[in-house]
Amino acid sequence: MITKNNLPILIRIFSYSILAITFVFLVNNILTVWFDWPGIKKLFSQYGLFGFKKLNKPLEGSTLTFAFIQLFFYLLSLFLVVFYVLKSIKQSLESDAKILTNFTAYIIRSSFWAVLIVGIADALVSFMVVEKLTGPILGEYLKVKLVVPNFRITYVHFPLILISFVIGYFTRTVGFIWLAILVVASEFAIVLSRFIFEYEQAFQGDLVRFWYSALYLFASAYALMHEGHVRVDVLYTGFSERKKAWTNSMGSLVLGIPLCLIVIFLGMGGKASIINGPVISFEITQQGSNGLYLLYLMAVYLAVFAVSMLIQFTSYFMSSSHKLLKN
Repeated sequence: MITKNNLPILIRIFSYSILAITFVFLVNNILTVWFDWPGIKKLFSQYGLFGFKKLNKPLEGSTLTFAFIQLFFYLLSLFLVVFYVLKSIKQSLESDAKILTNFTAYIIRSSFWAVLIVGIADALVSFMVVEKLTGPILGEYLKVKLVVPNFRITYVHFPLILISFVIGYFTRTVGFIWLAILVVASEFAIVLSRFIFEYEQAFQGDLVRFWYSALYLFASAYALMHEGHVRVDVLYTGFSERKKAWTNSMGSLVLGIPLCLIVIFLGMGGKASIINGPVISFEITQQGSNGLYLLYLMAVYLAVFAVSMLIQFTSYFMSSSHKLLKN
């Protein structure tokens, strides 16, 4: 029986379950896309469950085992959610909301540092390639390898991204102002180099688009954290605090969370999906070695946007629920 005393527990289990299932989906997506694990869709198709058409060639051996392991991850995540909630049964929804907000802030901080550092590094490499400086400075081996997307992304981008997440852990500020300044500065540099020095390369415009899209998508969750989104309404401002809490909780539950889940599940629904496709192929700009090798990361932006917004909408839902149950 649902009572006012156990309702916070149910809300905590529900909220954390959404995030846990999403996290497992992301892990399984990596296993399926990068390591050729079958995925639970094929497991359901194996037995014709949930409307999935049976496979022409049934899974067997280790492949079937991997599919069951991926299903087990979902069951395990739900068990861990219940275990955590019951272990911290005295923890309030407001405390949970703060934990999720802090985690969202960490993701955004780390992503900011990643686009800043990787953008500068890749622009420098592209400049050296265009001006034929890689050979004299870095040697003939790197001269050849740095124009290969797999090599540059694996040995230049990925280590810098990992370093960015370490930096994000030890910093507590988000540098959106600096990123905005860098967008303006890089655009200004294009104008100067084009009209004064008559010099322009494709990587300059790519860097502006790379940073600008990051600024727009990453700042969405940050603005949600700080109530920075513009509300186009004629009713909300006149609501009481309780009505505002109802609006925020229902808006997060009915609109915000489902939208983010749709972006994540459809964007990573297969190897050719809008997020997975560019990442698997290490997609670069059409200008080739004259541009930046960062187009695949702009697809990842969408995933970062959806995940960070999902966590923050869940935090929003929990904090609003806390206000409603407190009265």
